[in-house]
Amino acid sequence: MDSVYRAINGVLFAFEMILVARAVLSWFPVSRNNRFVDLLYAITEPVLSPIRNMLSKSSIFNNSMLSMMDFSPIVAFLLIEVIRNVLFSIFKIFLY
Repeated sequence: MDSVYRAINGVLFAFEMILVARAVLSWFPVSRNNRFVDLLYAITEPVLSPIRNMLSKSSIFNNSMLSMMDFSPIVAFLLIEVIRNVLFSIFKIFLY
């Protein structure tokens, strides 16, 4: 059971690192025709796009200075941490 938690935690950590790579690359003028950048977008966009849509519909980010920035990676990091804590709690119950 501990190995299942470690595997899930490893996948979540890898996704976090991919999010970091995408965020850092967004600061530089990198072509989207690059295979590495295309792979990063293919992996992260299915998660970030729904978050971005929800943020654009909220009254806080709509028609304000905050709407010019993309906060979806930050929300994704928070959601990953919530998932990690919930899984840790569930596995803690079953392991002890």
